[in-house]
Amino acid sequence: MGKLRITAAVLIAAGMALAADEGAGDARRGEQLFQTERCIQCHTVNGKGGGLAPDLGTHVGRDFTPTIMASLMWNHAPEMWAAMRAQGVAPPTLTPDQAADLFAYFVSARYFEKPGDAGRGKQAMLALHCFECHGITQTNAAGAPPVVKWESLADPVVLVQQMWNHGAGMRQAYAERKLRWQPITSQQLTDVVVYLQNLPETRHLATEFQFPPSNTGAELFRSKGCEGCHKGPMALEQRLRNLSLTGIAAAMWNHQPNMRQPPVTLSQEEMRQLLGYLWAQQRFGAQGDARHGQKVFSDKGCAGCHNDSTSGAPKLGKTPEGYSDITMVSVLWQHGPAMLDRMKQRNLPWPRFTATQMADLIAYLRTL
Repeated sequence: MGKLRITAAVLIAAGMALAADEGAGDARRGEQLFQTERCIQCHTVNGKGGGLAPDLGTHVGRDFTPTIMASLMWNHAPEMWAAMRAQGVAPPTLTPDQAADLFAYFVSARYFEKPGDAGRGKQAMLALHCFECHGITQTNAAGAPPVVKWESLADPVVLVQQMWNHGAGMRQAYAERKLRWQPITSQQLTDVVVYLQNLPETRHLATEFQFPPSNTGAELFRSKGCEGCHKGPMALEQRLRNLSLTGIAAAMWNHQPNMRQPPVTLSQEEMRQLLGYLWAQQRFGAQGDARHGQKVFSDKGCAGCHNDSTSGAPKLGKTPEGYSDITMVSVLWQHGPAMLDRMKQRNLPWPRFTATQMADLIAYLRTL
């Protein structure tokens, strides 16, 4: 199976920032934290590091979401802390802003991208008639660049931008060939990218992934006319939920024929700003069930300590940062080791959560 590739340039130069509820997360700061907090002693990045934990610089089809990552970190925390003690490393105490930086770093490593298959990708390109215009090394139709010139293979943001801007021209090309407009699924597009990235003619292409802080994304969403339609049931926070950047590209491609007005053209910088805004809006608000979360809070033993003034655990309530996947990771690293010690003293097991239980728990905590 072919896999999406990533180079050191992604991890060092990536500047993706996410306007999460808790503040902006920046992949550059996250990469620095990964070094200074000595995560690198266990995890490897592109083959460099401790080798005791997975290599974060290689895409292995993880198919994670931030909620899944938060639950995995929580579940394995006692083992991580034991491994850190064995290495002589003190567990870091992450603020919510620092946790957001690390999540942005994980995004830059495409940790949340879906797994893809090169064989399926080739079949998808044939079914979608892509080769009728785009050759691998040559142009098969006027104005259709060959695959080797697709800078979008190196940067998922450019993929979204070029698919969006070229949609009108593609519809015309389909019409001229008397072909029906072809929608594409998120999985198909992921498979296509994996196939094209692993061709002998494209393997040399550097992989780049840069996002600036999304300080103008919300304003662009309004000024480009998106806000007028995308509200209420059409709000993108729900319609794009749990999609990777490649999935967002597929959704925007499929959306074009249904737009009331001709789609606006977006520069790469504008697309980065918009995606930084939209991705954060739909990623970091775990949508759980508060009623189920209250049961999780009770069944996992959380209530036994946090509602007991003699346990030493604080009573939970509203916080300045709120509750999200990011703040749960921050709480884990700030208070987890002491919490584990208190639980051992009371002979209580460390609570472990599925991703659904974590989302439900967060939803419940938001009601406090």
